[in-house]
Amino acid sequence: MSKRIAILGGGNLGTAIAEGLLKSKFNSASKIIVTKRNTSTLTSLKEKGIEVTNDNNEAVKKSDVIILAVKPFQVSEVLNAIKTDLNSNKIFISVVTGVLINEIQDVIQTGIPVFRAMPNTAIAIQQSMTCICSSDASKEDIEYVNDLFKNLGKVVTVEEKLMEAATVLGACGIAYALRFIRANIQGGIEIGFDAATASIIASQTIKGAAELLIDTGKHPEQEIDKVTTPKGCTIAGLNEMEHRGFSSSLIRGIVTSYKKIAKD
Repeated sequence: MSKRIAILGGGNLGTAIAEGLLKSKFNSASKIIVTKRNTSTLTSLKEKGIEVTNDNNEAVKKSDVIILAVKPFQVSEVLNAIKTDLNSNKIFISVVTGVLINEIQDVIQTGIPVFRAMPNTAIAIQQSMTCICSSDASKEDIEYVNDLFKNLGKVVTVEEKLMEAATVLGACGIAYALRFIRANIQGGIEIGFDAATASIIASQTIKGAAELLIDTGKHPEQEIDKVTTPKGCTIAGLNEMEHRGFSSSLIRGIVTSYKKIAKD
């Protein structure tokens, strides 16, 4: 029998998780609850059969798995409000950036299994990269949570000290990749394509490049070598990008995002 899942926080990520669970058929709509203060923004989920409510306590009481997907500044308020409804028979998963497991445990004061998971918004189409760590979780709990997120993309287990880095590389990384695709589209338009055609070519090319690495397990440079012929147009373009700081700019952006999240 599938577990009932409550998603506390129907914002962009919480909604994406609900959509992904529904599309993957991991849970039926009747086994998913999404909460938000203003439930009028969750009409599309409600129309699909998902229960929506502004009552966190009721959602927690009715559910076996609690996914916390609120803003970081809301965590303390929400946890204090629901902690009496939590017990060791439930599984608690936080997808909130920057909130440590021990900070959650200090508030809820119970032996409930606590997980931190960092997915990205591609979870809505079952293509997330999710990093997970946990505390007080049994082998069965860990298998369940891994299975849940494997139905929504790929999963890796990391030490909690790497969760902020995982946020930058996996979650912020969506924005970095999209900005790269946007630049490709702009370049495509400049060399003659209309915007729609440039978008299809750029997006599919990036998807293909990623799938090559995932399927073959090869280092990017091995695949780059296949398309960089002597005196060719590919190496000329790559070298010009490097002269302009392409790789160093991306690395500096990742490090800057990490410093921001680590500081805050």
